[in-house]
Amino acid sequence: MLHLWLIPAFPLAGFLLNGLFGRRAPKLFVNLVGVGSVALSFLWVLNTLAALGPLETPHIERYFTWIQSGELRIGFDLVADRLSAVMMLVVTGVGLLIHVYSIGYMAHESGYYRFFAYLNLFMFFMLLLVMAGNFLLLFVGWEGVGLCSYLLIGFWFLKKSAADAGKKAFIVNRIGDFGFSLAIYLIVAHFGTLDFDPVFAAVRERPLETDAGLLTLVALLLLVGATGKSAQVPLYVWLPDAMEGPTPVSALIHAATMVTAGVYMTARCAPIYLQAPIALEAVAWVGAFTAFFAATIGLAQHDIKKVFAYSTISQLGYMFLGAGVGAFSAGIYHLVTHAFFKALLFLGAGSVIHALGGEQDLRRMGGLRKQAPVTFWTLLCAAVAIAGVPPFSGFHSKDAILLAAHHHSPALYWIGVVTAALTAFYVFRALFLAFFGDYRGDPHHHPHESPPVMTVPLMALAALSLAGGYFGVPAWLEPMFPVSEPAHDVALVVVSVIAGLAGIATAWWFYVARPGLADRVAAQLGGLYQLVYNKYFVDEIYGAAVVRPVVEGSEKLAWRTLDVSVIDGMVNGLGARAQSLGDVLRRIQSGNVRSYAAWVLFGAVLVVVAFGFWGGWQ
Repeated sequence: MLHLWLIPAFPLAGFLLNGLFGRRAPKLFVNLVGVGSVALSFLWVLNTLAALGPLETPHIERYFTWIQSGELRIGFDLVADRLSAVMMLVVTGVGLLIHVYSIGYMAHESGYYRFFAYLNLFMFFMLLLVMAGNFLLLFVGWEGVGLCSYLLIGFWFLKKSAADAGKKAFIVNRIGDFGFSLAIYLIVAHFGTLDFDPVFAAVRERPLETDAGLLTLVALLLLVGATGKSAQVPLYVWLPDAMEGPTPVSALIHAATMVTAGVYMTARCAPIYLQAPIALEAVAWVGAFTAFFAATIGLAQHDIKKVFAYSTISQLGYMFLGAGVGAFSAGIYHLVTHAFFKALLFLGAGSVIHALGGEQDLRRMGGLRKQAPVTFWTLLCAAVAIAGVPPFSGFHSKDAILLAAHHHSPALYWIGVVTAALTAFYVFRALFLAFFGDYRGDPHHHPHESPPVMTVPLMALAALSLAGGYFGVPAWLEPMFPVSEPAHDVALVVVSVIAGLAGIATAWWFYVARPGLADRVAAQLGGLYQLVYNKYFVDEIYGAAVVRPVVEGSEKLAWRTLDVSVIDGMVNGLGARAQSLGDVLRRIQSGNVRSYAAWVLFGAVLVVVAFGFWGGWQ
């Protein structure tokens, strides 16, 4: 026993300590508990993996029986295998850096202790999710991170837009989670267990489903859950609004960890998807379409965090594309490198916002590379990584996905290449607008660099963004995903690199070499630009087709007709009848002796007459 339970237990203890005592404790206590608990978790992960070695076989620790019903046993079981090891390192390592950054970013916010308590609670649920040894325990972590996302998006709950964004995220995720729960019901009904190993062993013995069958249905329902948690079409609409939360939340939950849970779950369920090729194809096309669709929206956004939010949706699509073409290790590889450079992009954006006193509009920035040089250079590292510039991290993972996509379908490859060009353009567009040209913001505000407690995590993530592609994640995961992946094709790699460089060059031409050219092109595009700028009016369409009918139906049918007319009518009608009967009986209780004597005489006569009739009938 290596006490795997300690890995999630440390941040859970941090949540309890800060939640119970943080309000009256000094900030030093909150910092030590909040950051220290995650640091202990990270160190215990390193200790555990060092003790386990190469993890040729999964290490499972079974602690107690959680649910027992007949022959069904669901235990509190934690597993350490090659996939969960990668996820534990990402969650605790990147999470630790973001916790440290939060000390500076949230220093002057009210509810400081509450913020760290929520972050620690999230770490607990996320670690439970990736270490779970069965579907139900995974689902507990899955729901827990959704709860924490709601709490942290709406952290500034007195701000209506933040409160609404939290509710939107919670509701949209409930739709996806309903599909996930149905998949769990089908699994336990047909396999009699929810433990991963026996379920996957039984799945491998079933024939390949060339037509839709049980496994296809299960896999598609799992995909519904993944589209909600990982913000894929059509359930992606909550993630851009989630930028209403504090920037460290965007970096940790909505870039590096929680939103990758759908990718992790898909890779974990690889045996199911490999036996259900129809569902696997759906994963690939959902990912490819989401990657391209979200990238186009990112081209025209002015809020720096919204640009990176749509970038997250797009890059998650890349991960699903990799999984959908059978390259699960490539998808997880991109998950790891994305955690580095996207967390850095969000934290860098937070540093920019901090430097400008809360300004998030790219049109009111400019010329910041001199006032905030550390933020500029670290963001540049993230930008070249996500753009796929060799030899940095994003280049390795992105091209692993594109090579596998081309082997599966050239159409998917070309969608990925075009998306790579768009990605490079919108990321460098944000970089050039923020750091080049003249300062366009408030002339009375003087931008400044962030404190070391914020810039040191930026530098650590910058190093990971540059060198993270050499960690050998695909080779490490190969024993778990023994699907042959295509050999390295130089021509295909050159095409994707050229696409990324073309995106960078176009952004430089539009926003540095020819300032104002982008505005003129946008004006010439007219309606097409407005369509992209307004995000294809998807939120408005959902509002008209789904939200408004549900609200109006709830008001007119469920409330006024069913609740008021039927239910209240029955209850109030019974009350009215009882009151009427009481009015009649009340007249009998008059207190008049003569009246009582008359009623007694009347009753006696009725009894005599009744017995007389009864005797005659006999």
